[in-house]
Amino acid sequence: MARPAAVSPDQIRTTVLAMLAEAELDPEHAPPTSERFRRVVAVRKLRARLGAGDPAMLSRTLNTIEAEVVRAGLAQVAIPGLPDPIAEQMRALWQAAVAVQLDEVVRLREDATRAAEASDAARRDAELRTEMLRVELADLRAQVTARDSELANLRADCRSLTERAATLNGAAAGLQAERDTVTATLAQTRQSHADEFAAVHTRYEGLSRQLLQETEHQRHALQAERERLAGQVSEARERVAALEGLRDRLLTELAGERDARQHAAAEAAALTTLVSEQRALLQTMQAAQPAQAATHGAASATPGRRRRTSATPSVATPSPAGPVAQARRKAR
Repeated sequence: MARPAAVSPDQIRTTVLAMLAEAELDPEHAPPTSERFRRVVAVRKLRARLGAGDPAMLSRTLNTIEAEVVRAGLAQVAIPGLPDPIAEQMRALWQAAVAVQLDEVVRLREDATRAAEASDAARRDAELRTEMLRVELADLRAQVTARDSELANLRADCRSLTERAATLNGAAAGLQAERDTVTATLAQTRQSHADEFAAVHTRYEGLSRQLLQETEHQRHALQAERERLAGQVSEARERVAALEGLRDRLLTELAGERDARQHAAAEAAALTTLVSEQRALLQTMQAAQPAQAATHGAASATPGRRRRTSATPSVATPSPAGPVAQARRKAR
């Protein structure tokens, strides 16, 4: 909350004019400029003269009074020895230059204000950063405390592990002694095993020589058996060749017998046909005998009819040789 002003703007204006009059910068003397005004009246001097007041308010009021005094003094500047039109032009030129200078002063003041605001923002950022760093520092302190407690626990664990390591070293020494004993026993066992292996190797060499001899004998026996079997195979092949020749001859004879059997079957069929024809002829002749008897009786009764009957051609008796010849020709 802003503090109330200890002095009023009228008091400030009166005090500033009094300070200018004391320094002979009033309108009756030489016209005041911005540099001379600042040398005579400053915020620090004005606040010391008043005895109180807000520096920011004093600065703003002092800037306003400075602009009024400098412009009023320039308007009343008299240039001796010059005509009035030229003096008027010189005043206008001087006022324009002063106005430009005042604009530059205003711009610089605005730049200073912006710089102050930027510095305030930077200060606030720095304060926020400081606060964040404080929070981080508190976190780091908490972490350091936790690490200290963890380190204490680790040290306790380290002591217990050291004691355990000492115990394990003692056990390792005992195990080392046992290992030495076992190593000596193992060396003795290996030596006995080597001796036994040498004996077994010697026995193996004897058995190997014996096995080679037996294998050689079996090889010779197998060779002789192979030669004997080869001779038997040759004899068997010759026997098979003879049997194959016999089989071919028997097949040829069987084919001849088959042809003869077929010829005999054809002749039997021809004879069967001939017998059938003879039987049919015999039956025909037996049937014709009663008819001939009846014919002879009628002829004795009527001589004229006998003449006519005798004039008819007689039935020819078939010869048995004809069908037999035909059957033989068919069979052939």
